[in-house]
Amino acid sequence: MNLDTEASSNIPSKLLKVPAQRNASRGSSPDVRNTVEQVIEDIRERGDDAVREYSKKFDNYAPESFLLSEAQLDEIIDRVPREVLDDISFVQEQVRTMAQRQLESLSDFEIETLPGVFLGQRNVPIQAAGVYIPGGKYPLLASAHMTIVTAKVAGVERVAACTPLIRGEVPDATVAAMRMAGADEIYLLGGIQAVAAMAIGTETIKAVNMLAGPGNAYVAEAKRQLFGEVGIDLFAGPTEVLIIADEHADPFIVAVDLLSQAEHGPDSPAVLITTSEELALRVIDYVDQLLVDMPTRDFAAPAWRDWGAVHVVESLDDAYALADEYAYEHVQVLTETPRDALEKMHDYGALFLGEGTCVSYGDKVIGTNHVLPTRGAARYTGGLWVGKYLRTVTYQEVKNTESSALLGELCGRASRVERFEGHARSGDVRVAKYRGSNLPWFEYSSEL
Repeated sequence: MNLDTEASSNIPSKLLKVPAQRNASRGSSPDVRNTVEQVIEDIRERGDDAVREYSKKFDNYAPESFLLSEAQLDEIIDRVPREVLDDISFVQEQVRTMAQRQLESLSDFEIETLPGVFLGQRNVPIQAAGVYIPGGKYPLLASAHMTIVTAKVAGVERVAACTPLIRGEVPDATVAAMRMAGADEIYLLGGIQAVAAMAIGTETIKAVNMLAGPGNAYVAEAKRQLFGEVGIDLFAGPTEVLIIADEHADPFIVAVDLLSQAEHGPDSPAVLITTSEELALRVIDYVDQLLVDMPTRDFAAPAWRDWGAVHVVESLDDAYALADEYAYEHVQVLTETPRDALEKMHDYGALFLGEGTCVSYGDKVIGTNHVLPTRGAARYTGGLWVGKYLRTVTYQEVKNTESSALLGELCGRASRVERFEGHARSGDVRVAKYRGSNLPWFEYSSEL
């Protein structure tokens, strides 16, 4: 379903605020795709030389080494105020606690399905992850908590982390967060060149097995093009927020919370679904008032104008159903009984229940991971969590010869139905060896 047009839903609603834009692209523009492809191929061919040239071109930064030394890291952290370091430590402990509990919920096991036939499962961490912490207009040091802490809890042995300069300056707090989170290597490097260098590997940056972390359209497209060569966390798009509210909600809080996410970027949708037309009108009025002097209105105002929507529906059941059709990244439930959404809803990145909770808590401080599915991906995946850094692998062992012979007979019959003679013969030889029978297709001696 395409919810960029109000006619696309079967849920009846009254639209009090219609988005000015429709049909948001779910992919990158041709220009972005072409640029990313060229940069990746150049880095693949020329390695560090290409990385340095692109860093000079895009960030005016081309040091002898992008890797920060321990001495440089100590100097950077010494510049960060103690209160900021304490706050980083507190938030990372919340993230670590959640990730550790997630890890404990995953169990290895071994079962005996037949006499002497053992099947098992293990959850094995990937060996190397590359994480990208964006710079841009707003430093996202919280992304260091979400990507690096979670990887380390999962048991990832090597975490390489990249972040760019911001307006030519080292982002001290971001680097401090990366180091405190446990990054093994920290590079002052941004954009396509950072993501490609980590995925492909260069003379000075060893390749990783997985990429994680948010970024701009170029970073997102680089991850898309490199997927398959390495794993990735998610195909990320603009931040999305959807609020479900009834007549008990505070319209001022609703308005503030909508704009809190709209400020991520001019293409960040903010949607309200409510059972109260009176509340909807008051929210629209508050949003207009708040935008007048909001410091981040250059992003929030066009996001609300172009992608904001307000639906009035007959019932909360309709609200939940319509919200599922949006399948948004963040869904905030401001109703009298917000936990109803846990049973009623299915398609979302994360739920934020009740007035005491807000999406900004999830973004910055509460401990659940803020790297979440966008652009409808919540229909088929959750967000970044400790399990993304693990590979669930299986093993098999047959110790009982009679069980092996039994399986060999079955394997022979099943394989020949599919005309896989080689597979069948793998079963046949075990039947012959363990039961002392002959092979019709080869003169076999168990003494060989």
